[in-house]
Amino acid sequence: MIEIYKTNENRLLNNMEEMTKGSWVNIVAPTETEIEHICNTLKLPINFMKDPLDDEERPRIEKEDDNVLIIVDFPYLTRDEANLPIFETIPIGMIFTKDCFITVSLKESPILANFKNNKIKGFFTNKKTRFALQLLFEISSYYLRYLKQINKMTNEAERELHQSMKNKELYTFLALEKSLVYFTTSLKSNRVVLDKILRFNYLKMYEEDKELLEDVIIENAQAIEMAEVYLSILSGMMDAFASIISNNVNNAMKFLTSVTIILTLPTMVASFYGMNVKLPFEHNSYAFIFTLLVAITLAGTTAFIFWKKKYF
Repeated sequence: MIEIYKTNENRLLNNMEEMTKGSWVNIVAPTETEIEHICNTLKLPINFMKDPLDDEERPRIEKEDDNVLIIVDFPYLTRDEANLPIFETIPIGMIFTKDCFITVSLKESPILANFKNNKIKGFFTNKKTRFALQLLFEISSYYLRYLKQINKMTNEAERELHQSMKNKELYTFLALEKSLVYFTTSLKSNRVVLDKILRFNYLKMYEEDKELLEDVIIENAQAIEMAEVYLSILSGMMDAFASIISNNVNNAMKFLTSVTIILTLPTMVASFYGMNVKLPFEHNSYAFIFTLLVAITLAGTTAFIFWKKKYF
């Protein structure tokens, strides 16, 4: 899918039929024909278009002739086979050409939807450097937004685990931990790209652009710190609950073992006096009561000892 936009003098975003100077070309999951068309029209290297479509591609910045490619990871929400939420990251490519600014990705993103709906202040398609920095800022903001959602989901799963130890909550913790690993890895890779933009002259920037880039770096650093803190908390929480579950199993086994021992003593007494041989007091009219008292005494004494030792 190829979409072409351009802002007019009133900062209104208009759909365009053809690529012109100052336009924004948004490409989502393009076909081979669309890739060839864009590359031939704008004289782009084919890898500039195909690299961002590889979901395993690492963030980087690359320059060839007058064209610059920036690849960063952006977050999105998906669900696994058990319908548990997973926050993952995929690459998005930003290509600077002489006349156009191009975004390339495998999936639609609410981040770009904010630009399409004119929700970004000071957004112009012809200001390519500022557009890219605004996009990077929005990506970092979405990382922070999703991290807050992950923290909220972690707290909800923790409350449910306090009430009942179920596998569902543990699977939720595993899914969230996986999401935080994705976020931490992608954010650190994005930081390398941002540092290169700051230190090297890949893009022409004015003073206000440099200030915006510094804001992006700060936002990205904050997201990294939050992701690492949440990951550390979640890992510690999972270890704690694993210990609690193991302790509960041990307590249950200890209780069942104690009950088994207590019930075994009356069984032994009854077994001895149930034999078809000569037994003490077998002709006594109180033999049954005596046997019963011995069984109850042994079981009661054993239960008292176990209770004092806090076996149950």
